Amino acid sequence: MKQFTSDELRRTWKQFYIDRGHVDCGAVSLVSDGSTGVMFNVAGMQPLMPYLLGKKHPQGTRLCNVQGCVRTNDIDSVGDASHVTFFEMMGSWSLGDYFKEERCKWSFELLTEVFGFDADHLAATVFAGDENAPRDEEGAQFRIASGFKKENIWYLPAEDNWWGLEYGPCGPDSEMFYIADRPPCGPDCGPGCSCGRYTELGNDVFMQYEKHHDGHLTPLAQKNVDTGWGLERILAFLNGSRDVYRIDLFAPAIESIEKASGKTYGEDEKATRSMRILADHTRTSVMLIGDAARLVPSNTGAGYILRRLIRRAVRHARALGLKRENILKLAEIYIDQVYAESYPLLKKNREFVLAELSREIDRFEATLENGMKEFKKILGEARAQKRDGITGREAFFLYDTYGFPMELTAELAAEEGLSTDEKGFAEAMEEQKQKARDNQNFSAKLSAGADLFDPVEGTCRFDGYDQLVVTDRILAMAGADSLVDELGEGDEGVIIAGATPFYATMGGQIGDTGRIVIQSADGQETAVFAVTGTTHVAGSKIAHSGRVEKGVFRTGDEVTLRVDEKNRQAICKNHSATHLMQKALREVLGDHVEQAGSYQDASRTRFDFSHHQAMTGEELRRVEEIVNEKIAADLPVVTRVMSLEEAKKTGAMALFGEKYGAEVRVVDMGGWSVELCGGTHVTSTGRIGRFKILSESGVAAGVRRIEAITGDNLYAYYEERDAVLTDAAAIVKSTPEGLPAAIRKLQDELKSVRSENESLKAKQAREALGDVTDQVCEVAGMKLLATKVPGVDMNGLRDLGDQLKAKIGSGVVVLFSEQDGRVNLVAMATDDAVKAGAHIGNLVKEIAPKVGGGGGGRPNMAQAGGKDPSGIDEALTMCEEVLRKQLSK
Repeated sequence: MKQFTSDELRRTWKQFYIDRGHVDCGAVSLVSDGSTGVMFNVAGMQPLMPYLLGKKHPQGTRLCNVQGCVRTNDIDSVGDASHVTFFEMMGSWSLGDYFKEERCKWSFELLTEVFGFDADHLAATVFAGDENAPRDEEGAQFRIASGFKKENIWYLPAEDNWWGLEYGPCGPDSEMFYIADRPPCGPDCGPGCSCGRYTELGNDVFMQYEKHHDGHLTPLAQKNVDTGWGLERILAFLNGSRDVYRIDLFAPAIESIEKASGKTYGEDEKATRSMRILADHTRTSVMLIGDAARLVPSNTGAGYILRRLIRRAVRHARALGLKRENILKLAEIYIDQVYAESYPLLKKNREFVLAELSREIDRFEATLENGMKEFKKILGEARAQKRDGITGREAFFLYDTYGFPMELTAELAAEEGLSTDEKGFAEAMEEQKQKARDNQNFSAKLSAGADLFDPVEGTCRFDGYDQLVVTDRILAMAGADSLVDELGEGDEGVIIAGATPFYATMGGQIGDTGRIVIQSADGQETAVFAVTGTTHVAGSKIAHSGRVEKGVFRTGDEVTLRVDEKNRQAICKNHSATHLMQKALREVLGDHVEQAGSYQDASRTRFDFSHHQAMTGEELRRVEEIVNEKIAADLPVVTRVMSLEEAKKTGAMALFGEKYGAEVRVVDMGGWSVELCGGTHVTSTGRIGRFKILSESGVAAGVRRIEAITGDNLYAYYEERDAVLTDAAAIVKSTPEGLPAAIRKLQDELKSVRSENESLKAKQAREALGDVTDQVCEVAGMKLLATKVPGVDMNGLRDLGDQLKAKIGSGVVVLFSEQDGRVNLVAMATDDAVKAGAHIGNLVKEIAPKVGGGGGGRPNMAQAGGKDPSGIDEALTMCEEVLRKQLSK
């Protein structure tokens, strides 16, 4: 066998296939677009799904690449010598080009001529057949013809030799193995045996079928080949190891962990497991955050998996005695050293990666200690009650209160020999969600129960881009929980018509409001339905929810649907301004800004975007200035419908991960802002009027939020502010123009009064205390002044303590004060007292319970509060005893 570095192996793989007519098609994001039913790209073939199903690939029919993948389904196995959550899959594909004969021939060449394996030590498996597909005799014959020995061909069932995702292309696969120079462990020893005689090298998948959503198979129009070899595993084997954590992709990280922890990799099983988990999870987290998708930790979807990985890494770092800085050092090693050449995007996103990782570590560590205390408490209760596990409600409490993912609780429990009620956890989670649903309004409940309209035939055409009034017939109606044929005066319900000008809530834009009416021949309104919300239901149907104000509506009635024009225009202004704002944010902050959420109604716009820190006042001012410049320029707003491919060529911005149809709407604002958008907009930016940012805040890790207003709302905002200023000026007997000076004068006066008040309080405290020098006693050669003074707050006690400490020169001062039925406690020590063994934080921790409180602090100063003044004298007496123990150690 030949030895390789990881960079050499990547280059060798791609060049082998390029020499055989393949094109390097490059890698895509680790985060899946959702088309295959999984959150991450878990295989190299996953992004090629449309082309494996018959679509023509622009780069041809022979492709190769090295694709990063993330799999967390076996995360609990990470910690052994072979499992990882991020890995690189070296792949090659035939899209209806060559099939089994060429594939088997090239795999054998790669194994023997490129990697230097002895042909006598190679084995292969093929599909044994089942009720769904026949035995792969053809694959077996081509393996033998390529050079594999007949006695080294094994037929295995579908669970071993069938490949496919949840749905899509699939087929029999044929795995290749290296046979170690050792005897079989028994008569059934073969590929897949755990004895270690057989090591998997690679896999060729012969995609002949398509698996549909209902599970049945149909032959593919074109036969494909998907070849995948795991880079980490084959690299370790080529370099004489079965431990992937000893390859050059992990070695610098493991070395850093060894140096920081003082432990040696491989010596202790438990510590080695933690080293592997820390190295792996940190690597995967770096890859996901630094990926094109710029994933950030969250409580849902892929973001939740990322959060779980980081928090699991933190826990194992703590088990090794490591801190946040050590984890960040590992991240830097992966970015700057290990993947500097092969994944340059990590370098580009370096600061973003480190900032997001640091924030999530800080966030978890802030609750981890308290969470671990609570877990130990739950653990103790479970053992006291002789239970064999942790309940679902207990696990949910840890999740809801301390951010413990359910999997972390289960892992901690398993380490203590206890189970975790995952079903009970899910039930507690659902119960909380149900409470939220119970508090929804009628329109929200409608969305939750939208399958009510599945039986309704026909579609509802949206005609509201260019008209606000449409006449059509009612297709269906519903009350609170069922379809109805009639809605009468006072009834709340839903109306669906064949066509509508009402925009339904989508893409962040709130649905239209307005009226649906029935008119008599003379134009009189005989029935009126007030539309308070518009939503999408049952796919292509648009539901108008509201209340009948007059008359009766029946299925089949001809109705006129009228959108509230003023409300629509206000929404359009806010929506169009949001497009301008996103472009301005990217200009001011950088191209890393991506939409993370948005909401527009008639009163405001709210825009969530990716950014790792709070915006400065100057940045906000500049964004606002740019948007208002574009409004003043009165740019034309042009909407065009085109194919997705055409839209991409225009440079239109699209939401990462969003699913788009074959045709999309492109909203172009004077060529300056171009986005894919299905919402409604003004006809030119000048119609927005003005734009004002009201606030900027953080809503999640790496996500900021701006709230802003436009048009008439801006005028109303300034009118309200003017009224507030006038009222405030009147209160201080000034004018709005003179208000700043009046406030400064009041602040100066208040500062003077406060200073005088503090002086009086300090004087009163000293007088109340009197001469206490006769209360100073000596404890183990150190002065101790422990006394009480009535009616002094915590600030006053601290000042008094400083004075007394200076007065005694050397020693310990402990002061109690009863104020409004509660106890204030402050204690201090001079530096020489601390050196002699005094620890004020520990002293306060011991005496505070006597006054019904708790507290602590530093070795030289601590404070506490309590609710039982009757214990002050006992606590004072205890001070001498506690200090004596400290000084005698």
